Amino acid sequence: MSVVERSEISAEAAEPVVSPVWSHNEWDPLEEIIVGRLDGATIPSNHPVVRCNIPPWAARLQGLAAGFTYPRKLVERAQVELDQFVSLLEGLGVTVRRPDPVDHRRRFATPDWSSRGFCNSCPRDSMLVIGDEIIETPMAWPCRYFETHSYRPILKDYFRRGARWTSAPKPQLTDELFDPDFRVPKPGEPMRYILTEFEPVFDAADFVRAGRDLFVTRSNVTNRMGIEWLRRHLGPQYRIHEIESRCRTPMHIDTTFVLLAPGKVLVNPDYIDVDRLPDVLRSWDVLVAPEPEPVSDPLLRVTSMCGKWLSMNVLMVDEKRVIAERHHTGMLRALEKWGFEPIPCDLLHYAPFGGSFHCATLDVRRRGTLESYCD
Repeated sequence: MSVVERSEISAEAAEPVVSPVWSHNEWDPLEEIIVGRLDGATIPSNHPVVRCNIPPWAARLQGLAAGFTYPRKLVERAQVELDQFVSLLEGLGVTVRRPDPVDHRRRFATPDWSSRGFCNSCPRDSMLVIGDEIIETPMAWPCRYFETHSYRPILKDYFRRGARWTSAPKPQLTDELFDPDFRVPKPGEPMRYILTEFEPVFDAADFVRAGRDLFVTRSNVTNRMGIEWLRRHLGPQYRIHEIESRCRTPMHIDTTFVLLAPGKVLVNPDYIDVDRLPDVLRSWDVLVAPEPEPVSDPLLRVTSMCGKWLSMNVLMVDEKRVIAERHHTGMLRALEKWGFEPIPCDLLHYAPFGGSFHCATLDVRRRGTLESYCD
């Protein structure tokens, strides 16, 4: 090999790797995203951590149906809307990646327990993107234990192309993690959670990002040890602030506290006391979400895994454009009044599978840099 050839190879090796994973907040211009799938979706297992977040009558119904695939009628309606949503994203110039189809009825086991799966409809829960790093989260639902395996071809591709790929400690999910005497606290009672502090667990969907500041709600899938694990993992260049929620059955922050743009946050009036928000938000505009339109479809009301505030579950394309549910006209009008450009889209029938636009996606790359937006 000649000296010239060796110097060319050295120069190539010295060039910095540009990671395909790059996202610091919820609003920089969106370039690449992962969208979930409905193939093989299975009604989640009959476990206390699943039952604790749904009404008692629904928990009994869910327990009877656990382990069966979702009815075709539910899947077909949601699939039509999901396909339209993917087409919308691609029409906006966004690269869309999808996980592999999975038969979630297959049973799996650890030395301590066995379960069937759930679905890979919500990549927002199982993976967290911080800058050029993608973190697999230690989720508390046993039926979701191996959910990220359907994303492994994508994760390996990102890693080969320069992304950092981390997995939080895989939890044991033994009985010690769950309070056997848990009951949902009534209004006015002290808050309590089904999770103990036996080991770190968290869903990524309990966090939202504003550059160097992250906001989190403690919930029935995220405990203090999980929050502390992420705080130590990210180190001193990031700050994690806890948002107090008045929700009696908290699970995921994206119908409670939604970052829309620098200095603008959307809050749920049922769950958030504006006067108790962290001091770092004192210069921000706090936008109060309007009352959602009721859902008239009786089947959807019975099968939805989500509360009425799914109207807040929006996806920012950039600082102005926001994809929001067409059914919730009050939210569309409010977003427009606040200076945003809402893009109406249908995803109402995705609720039985865990969410809406924010839940159904994971923004992998946004064009921007790491900044500080808080006092």
